[in-house]
Amino acid sequence: MNDAVVLIVDDSPTVRKIVQLTLQREGLNVIAANDGLGALAAVSDYQPDLILLDIVLPHMDGYHICQIIRKNPDFRETPIIMLSGRDGIFDKMRGRLAGSSEYLTKPFDSNELVQTVRKHLAAAPRRQRSASPSQPRVRRTAN
Repeated sequence: MNDAVVLIVDDSPTVRKIVQLTLQREGLNVIAANDGLGALAAVSDYQPDLILLDIVLPHMDGYHICQIIRKNPDFRETPIIMLSGRDGIFDKMRGRLAGSSEYLTKPFDSNELVQTVRKHLAAAPRRQRSASPSQPRVRRTAN
């Protein structure tokens, strides 16, 4: 699991940094994006093993991004965990309908985040990656 790549998509630099540091302490490679276009580019470029996806983002919400990712057969089984400050049953159901694997409500504690990520990575099919030196293992698309 230590070579797993996790993509965090959130427009809050603080949330991105906290998630990134928490998961890097667990030995995970973390890529960050701050909007939908950055998220879709990172999915294509880095083929993450798991995606943490905020719902409220500029230009395109997390539900729409999730649906786009799920339409690609290469990412149909990739765990997508929705992150949101909204805790309503409607929001959680909408996340499921969009194709999310799970829904975490902000603020979440770091133990909850790590346990959820580990659970989904353990159950997810592993990606084969080429050892291309031109492709960095950790990338931040925005600060």
